[in-house]
Amino acid sequence: MPELPEIIVLSKQMNNEMSGKKIVEVEILQPKNLNIRVNEFIEKIVSCRIDSVKPRGKWLLTELSDELFLLINLGMGGDLLFFEAGDELPKKYNFRMKFSGDSGFTIHFSWFGYIHLVEKEKLKDHKMFGELALSPLDEAFNLEYFRTLLKGRRGRIKSFLLNQRRVSGIGNLYVQDILFNARLHPNKKIEKMSDSEVKDLFDSMIEVLSKSVEFGGLAYERDFYGNRGQFSSQEFLVGYKTGKSCPICSTTIEKVRIGNTASYICPTCQQGN
Repeated sequence: MPELPEIIVLSKQMNNEMSGKKIVEVEILQPKNLNIRVNEFIEKIVSCRIDSVKPRGKWLLTELSDELFLLINLGMGGDLLFFEAGDELPKKYNFRMKFSGDSGFTIHFSWFGYIHLVEKEKLKDHKMFGELALSPLDEAFNLEYFRTLLKGRRGRIKSFLLNQRRVSGIGNLYVQDILFNARLHPNKKIEKMSDSEVKDLFDSMIEVLSKSVEFGGLAYERDFYGNRGQFSSQEFLVGYKTGKSCPICSTTIEKVRIGNTASYICPTCQQGN
């Protein structure tokens, strides 16, 4: 599933290609991806101007004219690909949008995904998008804000980071190295974290996520132009490296179960709860 770095890369590329263009045609092959009827979706969106595309957690937020927003979530391994006039389209896609100038994009969902059209006044009420928290790479997400988020909270720090209503954009993939960099066990209780541990965790989030953005996202995810990212398995420190040596102390990396998710840890560097 694309997480914050991949969504940031996509949104920047989409914004560059789409801003100011008019939507002239939409093809929908999988109605279950929509939040409204196909005919209503097409009637509302065709002829709208695209004003901007921005990232919000694991979602793409496209602002349209007529006070409408297009919300896209690519689910597990979805491809959102740009095409220009005359380009051959992918063999498989669930959704196609064409702009003025005959460029556009297709989306192919591997498993599930969402393409929702929402009126501006109802954006806050959207079941999945409306309660999304700030993302760690948002300008307003500073250390002071993060400390405020954690103040008075209880429970495991990993569960907190994966809760999109607390911190949006982090999934089970990047959280592995985020916690390792901060030398925190996934089961670490929030109420037992020191001020220095909170700062280390904040710094680690910024470092890990920013590095992936610089690399163009994950190696198995594609950007708007179909290019793979450069953040490969070699870039991970402990994530998904069961049986390998910790890069800090050479202890064997272990895979442990935390709630409903797997975690990869160095049992020496990330001790205790």
